[in-house]
Amino acid sequence: MDYKNAGVDIEAGYKSVELMKKHVAATMRPEVLTGIGGFSGAFSMEAFKTMEKPTLVSGTDGVGTKLKLAFLMDKHDTVGIDCVAMCVNDIACAGGEPLFFLDYIACGKNVPERIATIVSGVAEGCRQAGAALIGGETAEMPGFYPVDEYDLAGFAVGIVDEKKLITGSGIKPKDVLVGMASSGVHSNGFSLVRRVFTMKEEYMHTYFESLGKTLGEALIEPTKIYVKALRTVKEAGVTVKGCSHITGGGFYENIPRMLPEGTAAVVKKDSYPIPVIFKMLAEDGRIEEQMMYNTFNMGIGMVMAVDPSEADKCMEAVRAAGETPYLLGEVCPGEKGVTLC
Repeated sequence: MDYKNAGVDIEAGYKSVELMKKHVAATMRPEVLTGIGGFSGAFSMEAFKTMEKPTLVSGTDGVGTKLKLAFLMDKHDTVGIDCVAMCVNDIACAGGEPLFFLDYIACGKNVPERIATIVSGVAEGCRQAGAALIGGETAEMPGFYPVDEYDLAGFAVGIVDEKKLITGSGIKPKDVLVGMASSGVHSNGFSLVRRVFTMKEEYMHTYFESLGKTLGEALIEPTKIYVKALRTVKEAGVTVKGCSHITGGGFYENIPRMLPEGTAAVVKKDSYPIPVIFKMLAEDGRIEEQMMYNTFNMGIGMVMAVDPSEADKCMEAVRAAGETPYLLGEVCPGEKGVTLC
């Protein structure tokens, strides 16, 4: 008896590392001091000594049950983008610049080519965010996961000068809400998605004219990474007073997270076009509107609160970064919460 007979293939692990090296190398930043394969990743903070009060910000998350769709479609090259996005978008929300990322893949069987494909997506997400992929772990866990399934999670660290932290404390009534379009469902609500749609391969490959693609392609579309857009807004001289990443809990849970006590958000439902995929979910699943806005991003992945005088400049900067902005509504006095009208 040996480890391989017990279900853990050490040689497959070595091969996985070799196959992913080129993807990892493409994410490197000059501050990275170590290479792949070490026991830890080292990152120099020398370049940030000019900050008054350099402050680390961090985020950790996974892809959730969207992975079930990746298994069904046998498509593993984009879920890594989702994993990175869920972490770095939270960091960017606080005004931080993502510096580095670490991933964790747990699987029932280590298939090196599949692991490398997953990591290629993680690396692509890191490139989009400007973060270095400086470490990770692939754990082969036979008997814990089915041989053809895996879980994927990550951890990111960023930096911001303390005086530039986005906390929401300066938000006041009459500030406006600027939203950035999502790419679709992103990485939240898939437990409900999988109850609404028939999770069979042939159905996922069904083309819908209204979507302009197959249902599977629409659902597996990776989460938008808003790091570049938020950086462009700041570089344009716009003061982002508050920022909300619209993830699990939708509008109702996430927008209030940036609001100070005594303020509420008013969002106009007709201020932007709701993507078709959400209309399909609501109709096919007979989901009430309140639940839709309390579960999904409904086409908006990020919301910023800015002074009315800076609204146009903010939207121009978002467009310059390649994203689509919408003027969603405004802040008003009241109990912390969201009103849709």
